[in-house]
Amino acid sequence: MCACGTRKVVIGTTDTEKLDYVPASFRILQTSRLKYACPACHEGVVEAPAPVQAVEKSLAAEGLLAHVVVSKYADHLPLHRLEGIFARHGVTLARSTLCDWVADVATALAPIGDELRRQITASRYLQTDDTPVTVLDSKGHSFKGRLWTYVDPLGGQVVFDATATHERAGPEAFLASFSGYLQADAYTGYDSLYRSGRITEVACWAHARRRFVEALETDANAAAVVALMQQLYQVERAMSNASSGERQAARQADSRPLLARLDRARQDLTAQVLPKSPLGDALRYLDRQWLALQRFLDDGDLIIDNNNAERQLRTVAVGRKNWLFAGSMAGAHRAALLYSLIQSCRLAGVSPFEYLRDVLLRVATHPQHAIHQLTPKGWAAAFGSRAAA
Repeated sequence: MCACGTRKVVIGTTDTEKLDYVPASFRILQTSRLKYACPACHEGVVEAPAPVQAVEKSLAAEGLLAHVVVSKYADHLPLHRLEGIFARHGVTLARSTLCDWVADVATALAPIGDELRRQITASRYLQTDDTPVTVLDSKGHSFKGRLWTYVDPLGGQVVFDATATHERAGPEAFLASFSGYLQADAYTGYDSLYRSGRITEVACWAHARRRFVEALETDANAAAVVALMQQLYQVERAMSNASSGERQAARQADSRPLLARLDRARQDLTAQVLPKSPLGDALRYLDRQWLALQRFLDDGDLIIDNNNAERQLRTVAVGRKNWLFAGSMAGAHRAALLYSLIQSCRLAGVSPFEYLRDVLLRVATHPQHAIHQLTPKGWAAAFGSRAAA
C-alpha cells in the first residue's frame, strides 16, 4: 500500500543475470530390440538388427568417444587426468579403456584421414613444418620421433604425419604425388624434392626476419634489414583482403623495389661483418634462401611466411607438455590422424565435438565414393547446418 492509502500496481521489472555452471553429466542410452518367435512351434526366433555403430560392442556412445578425443587432442588433457575427472562424476573408467577407445576412434576414422591426405596432396600450394615428439619403443625406451604438418592455406585444410626419424624419407613419402609450391624452412631434407622439378621451393620471411631480430641484440647494423622486412609485411597487411591479382600487382609495384634495397643492404653488410657473428649467420641464411624468398612475388596466392604451419604445430607443443610422450609409433600415427581432423575442423569453423559425434555415426554406412563429404570441410558443407537436428 502507498502512504496515501492506494494499492500499488506493477509497472515493470528489473532483471539481472548471472552466469552459472552445470557440470557435465553421463547418461545411459538403452536400445531395445524386439524378438519374435512362433507361438505354435517355438522355432525361428528372430531379432531386430542392432543399430550401426562406428565402434562395435563398445560401452561408449559416439558422444562420449568424441568427448574423450577432443579432451585429449584439442584441450590437451592426458587420459589419466580425464580418468580423474570422470571419477568425480561417479563413473569409473580406467585409462587403459580410454586409450582403447582413442585407438578405436582412429581406426574408424582412418578412411576419412586417407581422403583428407589425398585432397591435401592434390592441392597446388602447401606449407609444412615439423616438431619433435618423444615416442616409446616396445622395450619401454624412448626416442625422438617427429610430427609433421602439411597445411593447404587455399583449401583451409591440414594433415599431420608421424615418422620415427627426422630424415627426408618422411616428407618424400608424404609428398610423392604432390606437385606445386612447397613453403618450408631451410631444412635440407626438402632439397631432393625441389631438385625433382615438380615442387617449387617457397621460403619463409618470418624465419629470415627472426635471425636478424636476434642479431639486433648484439649489432645495431641489423636494424636497417629489419626495417626493410617490416615494410614488406606492411605491404602484405594492406592487401590482406585483396584478390590474388590485386595482391600480386601490389607486390610488383611495392615489394619488388623493397627487395632490391634489401639485396643491396645484404651485400653491403656481408662485406663488413664477421661471418661467425649472429649478424653474419643471419646474412648467410638470407643469402642461401634469397631466390626462394623472392618467390612470393610470382603468385598472389602465395603467403609471405610459413606461420600457418607453425601455428598448427603449436597445439602439438602444448599437448606435448601434458601427455609427455606417445606410447608407440602406432600411437603417434593415431595422434597425427586425430590432430588432422580436429585442426581441420578449426580451419573449417566447425566444432570438433559436434563433427566427431556426427561422423562417428555416419562413417560405418557412408558410401565410399562420397567419403569426401566426411572430411571436416566436406561435412560443414553437406551436413553441418543440420547435424544438430
